[in-house]
Parts: sequence; structure tokens; C-alpha cells
Amino acid sequence: MANLELFDNYVAPRDLQREALVGWAKSVVLLALGVFFIYSITSGNLTNYINERFAWLSYVAAALFMLLGAANSIDLLRNKDAMRLDRSHAPITWTVIAVVTVPLVLGVFVPSRPLGSAAAQGSVSLTAASVTGATTFTTDPLKWNVLDWLRSFNSSDDINSFNGKEANVVGFVYREATFPDDQFMVARFTVSCCVADAGAIGLPVYAPNAADFPTDTWVSIKGTLKVDDFRGDEWPILQAVTIEKIEQPEHPYLYP
Repeated sequence: MANLELFDNYVAPRDLQREALVGWAKSVVLLALGVFFIYSITSGNLTNYINERFAWLSYVAAALFMLLGAANSIDLLRNKDAMRLDRSHAPITWTVIAVVTVPLVLGVFVPSRPLGSAAAQGSVSLTAASVTGATTFTTDPLKWNVLDWLRSFNSSDDINSFNGKEANVVGFVYREATFPDDQFMVARFTVSCCVADAGAIGLPVYAPNAADFPTDTWVSIKGTLKVDDFRGDEWPILQAVTIEKIEQPEHPYLYP
């Protein structure tokens, strides 16, 4: 019986070699994923993908991938001369390795950049997430961002009360085909968890020199609000006094 069991578990050298190659490929992929997460964290690219308050999950993922890759490599080195395979679980196949490698390849070869006009799906919303706290109404309005202003607009019973209010906002230039040459929207993306749930919001802007600022240019705008027609409704439009081109912020998204 012992001889029969040994025969049943015997694996030809060629099969052992194939299993070893798959095992090492697994280690390489795991370690590469760990390195990719570490690079994304240290380079600041992580905020192009997720809400910054969930960054700790990426630290955990980086550590786990590195540990799993190292443990698998050590196991392969210890058992490199073994003539039996562990059949207590299904073996890893090349198909599984390939599937796991896909997000790694995309992450490495597709440039990391924040969402812009092309991701706005043809329309930037004027509706913000519901107010969850009093911060919007207890801080200096000149410190409000696009999300703060839209929350304030959406919660007001009198939209005309914003006439003459001063605003100072940062965002990227967004245009629709129906906009006149002297108009664009200063837009931002809100992200609750990750870019999969991102939504584009914006504040209409009027500026005689609007055409000087190409779509997706990051700008800082100071001006006053004036309620006027926008998309067929009465809505506060920022009458720009100054528009300054700026570098993309370190954290390009707003977090509701």
C-alpha cells in the first residue's frame, strides 16, 4: 500500500519543472504588486485612484503582497528537490497568473493621472452631496471650494441671496458644446471611495478672456456671484475678476 501511495503521488521531473516555473511566476507577480503599491504610495499617485482616507488599505496591501511573495519564494527554495507535490489544494495555473497580472500591467503602462473633462461623461453636475455637517456654513466663504458652494446653493430656499457674494475657487476648466466663448465651468471630481464612484461637479464661470484657458487647465478664480440663466434655470454664475493658471493640486479630488 505504501508503494502504491508513493506511485500515486509521484510526479515526473518535467511536471516538477513546470510546477516550479508557475511557483516562481507567482512569487514574481506578488512581489511586483507589492513594489507597485509602494511606488504608488511614495510617488503620490495613490490619490489619483482612491479617497485619501482609505490610503491605509494600500499600506496593508503592499505589506501583504511582499510577505506572500517572500513566503512563496522561501517555500520554493526549501522544496526545490522534492519529488512530491502538495495536492491538498488546487494548483496555481498560468491562467490564474495571467489574470492577476492584468491590473499590474495596466497600472505600470497606463499613465497615472487624475480624472478630467473626458471622464465627465458629457455633463458636469450642479448637485452636490447632501450636507453632512455644519462646516460649509461656519467657515469663511472665501475658503469654500466648489463642493461647498454647491452644497450651499442646493440647501438654500432663495438662490438670489447669493448675488454679489465673493468666491475664490480652484478647479479645472470644463466646457460643453453649447457654452458661449466667454463661459466655462470650474470643475472638480468628488470621490467617496475610489474613482469608480467619482462624480464631476462644477460652478459656471463668466469671463471675457475665457478662451485663453484651454479645457482641463487648472485655474484659481476670484470673482463675485451673479444669478443668471444657465442650462435653462436661474443659477449663480461666477463673474471672474482674476483667473490664474496653477499646477494641479496635490489632492485633485474633493471628498464629500
